Formats: sequence, structure tokens, C-alpha cells
Amino acid sequence: MTGPLLEVRELARHFPVRAGLLGRSRQVLRAVDGVSFELQRGRTFGLVGESGCGKSTLGRAILRLHEPTSGRVLLDGVDITALDRAGLKRQRKHMQMIFQDPYASLSPRRTVDRILDEPLALHRFGDKAQRSRRVLELLDIVGLGPAARHRYPHEFSGGQRQRIGIARALAVEPKLIVADEAVSALDVSVQSQVLNLMADLQAEFGLSFVFISHDLAVVQHVSHVVGVMYLGKLVETAPVDRIYAMPAHPYTRALLDAVPVADPTRRDKRLVLSGEVPSPLDPPPGCPFHTRCPRAMPVCSSRVPRTIDIGENGRPHRVSCHLHDPDIGI
Repeated sequence: MTGPLLEVRELARHFPVRAGLLGRSRQVLRAVDGVSFELQRGRTFGLVGESGCGKSTLGRAILRLHEPTSGRVLLDGVDITALDRAGLKRQRKHMQMIFQDPYASLSPRRTVDRILDEPLALHRFGDKAQRSRRVLELLDIVGLGPAARHRYPHEFSGGQRQRIGIARALAVEPKLIVADEAVSALDVSVQSQVLNLMADLQAEFGLSFVFISHDLAVVQHVSHVVGVMYLGKLVETAPVDRIYAMPAHPYTRALLDAVPVADPTRRDKRLVLSGEVPSPLDPPPGCPFHTRCPRAMPVCSSRVPRTIDIGENGRPHRVSCHLHDPDIGI
């Protein structure tokens, strides 16, 4: 099938905040607010941003672990947001998730064999003997021996537990995997091993990833396209080489400037942000970043910026910033 594997169109997830004696909804927290992007087959979309910007909520909304408030999610042309409960269950085998905490995402009361057998049984993957062979195959794929099947999660290291989480996500042969901070809870020495495993799996099985992380170095290593998120919105999306070499949004530039560089002779002028991230309960008018932006103009506080494509040679580079709007005089 041609075309992108995943299409996210104006996706929003709002949470009502209840207050008062009767628990009435008085405010709305706009965790994800009109996000759109595409993901090609066999590629990785890296999603970065500060803590609380809505990255994890977006990942869960894509899989309908959080029900979207509005917008559409298409996986291989199938509108995930329009499926009923039975249809969503059938579609789940095509989209899986790797969770951030390998300690919390695995049941401590089940052996690895039962953990990996559960999705296979749920989606009616063969008989018991076929599922048993599949469990052994999965353990081999992620670099764990057959003896691991009889052990409990607490008997493994953090990196090994995450390998079990990856094996569980792979069990039903999905097309899309959302990896939510999949290596942030691991030691640095183990992170590279897990990242290399994910890259090998992508090459072998043609997997597509939405890779969520606050670590820009990790995202640069694994991604083909990067989206930068701020206060529930994507403010910049571009191929990984372009966004790291030529960041167009001041927020992206500030994130990159905050990455430590092991060069004591470097004396670059860095863009340092001031102030606190506004509350998603009461976002500022106009551009949501204008309260912290060192290049803010009067128009930024009154008008929401358009998303403009400043890409070249057929490579889209979309940015939501008045600095790049030809209709705004600078």
C-alpha cells in the first residue's frame, strides 16, 4: 500500500478540570491541541519538547489509550478514531506501545512466558504450542535466552525488562510502535544497547516508530523526521538533519542550545529561555511561546501564527512562527 502509514490530522485531547462542591467542569486543560503530522513506512518520527508539553498524551491519543477530543488518526488508511470497540480491538495488533518505566509496565505476578503469551492469546495467535514457539522466538529476537521465560520481572535488570517490553510490543507483529521515553529510565550504557536493538528491529521487520523523548541527542540518533512540541502544539517539523542544522523556531533553537557540548573552547552565543512554561489551563493569547521568546514581536501576543512550509527540494520543513510569515512585516 502506498502513502504514509500514519496520518494524524488536527488531533486534540482536552481534559476537563473539575472544581467546587458539585465537581462541575470549570476549566479545560488542552494537553494536545490540533496536532498534525505524517509518518512514512519503516521510518521514525521523533517527538521532543519540555516536560508537560503533551508528548506522552499525544502518543496515547494516537493509539486511543486516551480518547481524542477531536481530530483523526489514520493507520494504513483506517480511521482509528471512528472504530467501535470491536473494530479497535482488531486494529490493536497493528499498533503497540513501549512504555517508559520497565518496572511498572510488567506485571510482577506473571512469568515472562505469561506476559508474552497474553497478547498472542488475546488476538488468537494459533494454538498453545504455536504461541509457545512464538514466545521463544520473541525472546531470541530481543537477545534473551529461553530460560528467561520461566522467570519473573523482578529477576531482571532494567535493560532486560525493557527488552521484555519490546518483545511484548512485537508479539502480534505490529506495523506501528509508539515508544514513550523508552530509554529514559535506563543507564546510559544500557540506552545505546536498547536503541541499537530498536534500529535492528526496524530494519528487519520494517517497523514504524513514534519515538517520544526529552533527550535531543537520542532523538537525533534514531529519528528520520523530528517534531518539536510546545504547550500541546507542534511548533516545528522537519527532517532530522535539517532541524538540527537549521532550526527555524526560537523554541527549537533554545532546546538545541541547552544540550551540553564537550568542548571547553566553544564560546557560541546561546539562546537561553527565561520565565516559566505557561499553564495549559490558561495558555497565553496569540503565539503560546511569546511570553518566553527573545524575538517576540507585538503581533505575537495577539495573533496565532500560521504553519508555513519553508522546506527545499521537496523536503517539508513546517514551522509555526511569525518570523517566517511573509505576510508579517519584520
